[in-house]
Amino acid sequence: MLTNICNVYCVGRNYKLHAEELGNAVPDEPMIFMKPSHAVVALNGEALELPASKGEVHYEAELVIRIGRDYEPGVRVDELVDAYAFGIDFTLRDVQTVIKKKGHPWTAAKGFRNSAPITAFQTFPGAAAMVEKDFALMKNGVQVQRGNISNMIFSLQDIVDYVGHHYGLGPGDVIFTGTPEGVGAANAGDVLELAWDGTVLGACTIKAAE
Repeated sequence: MLTNICNVYCVGRNYKLHAEELGNAVPDEPMIFMKPSHAVVALNGEALELPASKGEVHYEAELVIRIGRDYEPGVRVDELVDAYAFGIDFTLRDVQTVIKKKGHPWTAAKGFRNSAPITAFQTFPGAAAMVEKDFALMKNGVQVQRGNISNMIFSLQDIVDYVGHHYGLGPGDVIFTGTPEGVGAANAGDVLELAWDGTVLGACTIKAAE
């Protein structure tokens, strides 16, 4: 587990094409769920154990922002966020399908151990600068996802304002900001790499675990 991580907020369905590929409606306000801090691990090239007995495990590549100060109404995202990274929101898709039908919380599908690997954090250059480059996920050397935060339904400012107002934000909190289209299954032996503007920042090899 990465240290100094407090609350882990996640934004669901924040890219229109991703919502559509899963047959979901596009939300009219940010859809927020949480992962335990124990789900967060370093995406540092090592093997990553994921459940093998609960159906398909899907990858969802995302920009992750870290909060550096307490949220106050009116604060700009560039003042609030001190660092960024990229992460994978691993999802037990078959489990999620069942619990969604039952109206149950998503924790069983989203909050398992190792479900939130993150690259090393880097100094946040501002929201405008983040739009200038794309992030991508490669699976076994083949690009499977590519995203730019300009395509998010809710901007970084929208997200921090919503989370800060409804739940609170403070130093050490992180936010997974949503995934673009192209999600799919990760299987034992797969090598996943997260890149920013063509430079690989983190990787892992999937290992099956019960």
